[in-house]
Amino acid sequence: MVPVIGSGKLITTPIITDDGQTVIDSSINSTFSDKRSIQWMRALHQIGLDVVRTDRALAFYDSEKNQAKLWDILAIYAWVDNDISYVQGMNDICSPMVILLENEADAFWCFERAMRRLRENFRCSASSMGVQTQLSTLSQVIKTVDPKLHQHLEALDGGEYLFAFRMLMVLFRREFTFADSLYLWELMWAMEYNPNIFSLYERPIAESDKSAESVLNNKLLKQCGKFERNKVKTGCTDQRSALAVFLVASVLEAKNKRILKEAKGLDDVVQILSDITGNIDARKVCKDALKIHKKYLSKAKK
Repeated sequence: MVPVIGSGKLITTPIITDDGQTVIDSSINSTFSDKRSIQWMRALHQIGLDVVRTDRALAFYDSEKNQAKLWDILAIYAWVDNDISYVQGMNDICSPMVILLENEADAFWCFERAMRRLRENFRCSASSMGVQTQLSTLSQVIKTVDPKLHQHLEALDGGEYLFAFRMLMVLFRREFTFADSLYLWELMWAMEYNPNIFSLYERPIAESDKSAESVLNNKLLKQCGKFERNKVKTGCTDQRSALAVFLVASVLEAKNKRILKEAKGLDDVVQILSDITGNIDARKVCKDALKIHKKYLSKAKK
């Protein structure tokens, strides 16, 4: 491990070259040859750059010690999950856990378990992105419940809904206030609760993206969250139809009139959606998302 981990400091400049040679004046005195170590070492300064930009409006991160805690956790996670490593946006997911849990080890394991649920959001390649299937589902939802809005977005070359990428990837951390985003997380994870899901969290990371067993008896079904229960009852076990997708649909519906009237291009759509930051009621968004889900299930059956 890098000596700086646990020292209350963080790295914001490159410490290793692409071929494994250490950068002059770095804190590392060794040369690395294995691919995993090189990949990890190259990620460390990017983690640092993202950490210093994380939740800057919060006084908590005025302290370099607290920034270092966030950096430590992300750096260690990047080593543990060497398949995906670190991707920008993980800092937004991890930050609330660092703030709420004083013990760094507790914060790490909370983040690691959360990532077992969310890690596929961050799997990107040259040909695909982690939330692509969710964006596809979002497109289908809007096409079903609001054909006029969908048609307008398609006319703007926005039918792939890439403008909603960030909302799904970091679960609204940038669109809502700190408190409201945590409210949304708690609500989503409670309403999507499935008794069988705990077995997923105990599997190795490589297996954690598999769906929970969908066959539930009546007793277990009653323990499911409201959203999950409705999905199971209708036979929908597709994890792409997560509540987050319907929350995005709710946000789009809330801005329906402005998008139809003012959006002449995708940049306008992005601008309209960026205006919601701190200016939208999280509770109303949740309530409307459930209505959209009900409407979608009703129309999808026909």
